[in-house]
Amino acid sequence: MAYRFISASTEGAVTTLTIARADKANAITPSVFTELTDAIDAAIAGGTRALVLTAEGRFFCSGTDIQGEGDDALPEDLGAILGDSYNPFGRKLAELEIPLVTAVNGAAAGMGVGLALAGDVVVMAESAYLLLAFVNIGLVPDFGSTWLVARGAGRARALEMALLGERMSAAEAKAAGLVTRVVPDADVLATAQALAARLAKGPTLAIGKIRRQIAFALDHDFNASLDLERDNQRVLGRTDDFAEAIAAFGEKRKPAFRGQ
Repeated sequence: MAYRFISASTEGAVTTLTIARADKANAITPSVFTELTDAIDAAIAGGTRALVLTAEGRFFCSGTDIQGEGDDALPEDLGAILGDSYNPFGRKLAELEIPLVTAVNGAAAGMGVGLALAGDVVVMAESAYLLLAFVNIGLVPDFGSTWLVARGAGRARALEMALLGERMSAAEAKAAGLVTRVVPDADVLATAQALAARLAKGPTLAIGKIRRQIAFALDHDFNASLDLERDNQRVLGRTDDFAEAIAAFGEKRKPAFRGQ
């Protein structure tokens, strides 16, 4: 489909998805998520093995577009837009079988914080910041930002961010364990794409299970994690990628993974 609010480009096995609403500070509407969903599905069907999510202009995402029109207008019941659009897309990202790298090129505010932190690897510009601005307009954090910030930075920092509604700099976000790397502004996209390319060359089946396994560990006890590790290892031990890794080790070369 032709996209109005995003762009998508593929190089090798990496697809870069770009929110293209710079004139709106890349504010999100249901239509943005509809287009991103379509682009992700098309990329995976075409053989993409890693995704990069970024945005045009100075902002990564300013949050929900409170001035949306038509089908993108805010409903009176704000829970409806979460249930019908935001939460399904958040779950889609969490359930991906391939890795996601977010290139946070600028400020991430409101639900943009959840979108930025949804990456398995988060690359953030030095000048960027996170802002859980919801309390400033009488709302609560959404798009999974409550879980992502609390799990990543801990209860005290999550409460500070959510209750005070103050900016957290890129350096502070890295120190808090919320982002992976902070780089000069001009290097954000290239760094993210290089990391995605590295992941795309990896054992895709294992990477997909690693994503799920770590998410599982955050909500389950040690014994349950041991069981899941056993079950995943049982499956992966029979893959072509594992056989290739063993062969490569014996032949003293790097394995050529195919994601099979």
